[in-house]
Amino acid sequence: MPPILELHHKQHVALTPRLQQSVRLLQLSSLEFEQEVRQALDTNPFLELDEPSTEDAEPPVEGDAEVHPGYEADAAAAAPASAELTPDGAEAAGAASMDAHADEPASDMGEVGEFAADWSTRASTRHNGDADDVDPGSWAHSQPTMHEQLHGFLNVYPLNDRDRVAAQIIIEALDDDGYLRDPLAELTEVCEEADPPLTEEELRVAVRLVQTLDKPGVGARSLSECLSLQLQAMPDDTPGRALALEIAEHHLERLARREHAELQKQTGCSADALRVASMLVRRLDPKPGEAYAHPADNYVVPDVIVRQAKHQWVVAINPAVLPRARIHRVYAEMFAQATGTNASPLGQQLQEARWLLRNAEQRFTTIQRVAECIVAHQKAFFDYGEIALKPLVLREVADELGLHESTVSRASSNKYMATPRGIFEFRHFFPRKLATETGGRCSAAAVRALIKELIAQEDVHDPLSDVSLAKLLAQEGMIVARRTVAKYRNLMKVPPAQLRQR
Repeated sequence: MPPILELHHKQHVALTPRLQQSVRLLQLSSLEFEQEVRQALDTNPFLELDEPSTEDAEPPVEGDAEVHPGYEADAAAAAPASAELTPDGAEAAGAASMDAHADEPASDMGEVGEFAADWSTRASTRHNGDADDVDPGSWAHSQPTMHEQLHGFLNVYPLNDRDRVAAQIIIEALDDDGYLRDPLAELTEVCEEADPPLTEEELRVAVRLVQTLDKPGVGARSLSECLSLQLQAMPDDTPGRALALEIAEHHLERLARREHAELQKQTGCSADALRVASMLVRRLDPKPGEAYAHPADNYVVPDVIVRQAKHQWVVAINPAVLPRARIHRVYAEMFAQATGTNASPLGQQLQEARWLLRNAEQRFTTIQRVAECIVAHQKAFFDYGEIALKPLVLREVADELGLHESTVSRASSNKYMATPRGIFEFRHFFPRKLATETGGRCSAAAVRALIKELIAQEDVHDPLSDVSLAKLLAQEGMIVARRTVAKYRNLMKVPPAQLRQR
């Protein structure tokens, strides 16, 4: 067939550049949003940094996700303020759209008058006088790694050059968990400067030296040796130490398979003595090197602050995350007096500056609305704690606020809420729903909190098994399978009943 040209009518949704920027800003975290604003300040000449007066400065509310802050924040001072100045100097409040998917307002490209959007941010400087642009990571305490700490201890020992090089080779060959897994025969070829070359016996002596530098078990070549080194470092009068040492050196696999009868036969001990020795072995650290591995500090700045005022829970935007940017008045006036058009590069940059400030205001408005809806639904959590957390899904919040579900998802992703009970991610308040015996519903977070309470109140000599926990939950009307209890217990990093017994 010959080629044919046909015309078809089709409708599709296309996001304008401003709406694309609004969606992108909404899903950014507070730190990513701050970087976005800083980059705009560096590249757009129509934006300038809004420097607040020092007498109005307050310390920003910042913290780690696991820290429970004990502060009182001024909720009234946290609300953002935005104003647009018309050419005659009159102020007109900037209208902010609540939904990122709402229709885009009419463009104001034809407007050449003065424009200013002033964000009220009194939380810019700390009481200690630090500068605003100081990176917290620049003065954060750096924890030494396992290799750095071992090298530091090695420097104290009076060794000759040959022995010191051998010990340094062993330290550098250690894995992150503290084990030496490389054969000594291969390590003899590492140092080519030693003349004559290092022997395996010299490296074996260096291994014994490294094993005594710091934490017992570091430098072990097997799990058996690691546990034995820790047992040897214990006092001689430790109950069950001798039997535990024999088990760690010769019967570790039988202990792992819980062959207690065979262990009693091989060691010739009583059941009580075996139980004491087994518990002593289980309390040892199988990976001593991980004690040096400090996780990276997750510096969390909460987006909203929740506080109680007159028996009501009030939500306010954290002043520390508000953008300190505004339109440069001088440049805006110069552009208005010039003959340039809005289609020129400078006109496009002025429009981008206006879009950024308005989309930023819309971002915080949406985040605050979502936070207020969450607090209203989870009021029992703020009153009574984790056990009162109710099931909640994104669709319920979206329907109540008149937003799209994807908008609520973006507004709750990587956003944090500072409360008197700690700092929580927005996602924490959307637990999964579980059925109850009476036909009602409860949240998975409440079930985990109840399991934690039951374990905390159990008899340490007769801890509750997963089956017992499931039965106790059933008595409370919560239908939870044993496998689900085991999964929640593992998520809370609680060992099974056998390992909790004392």
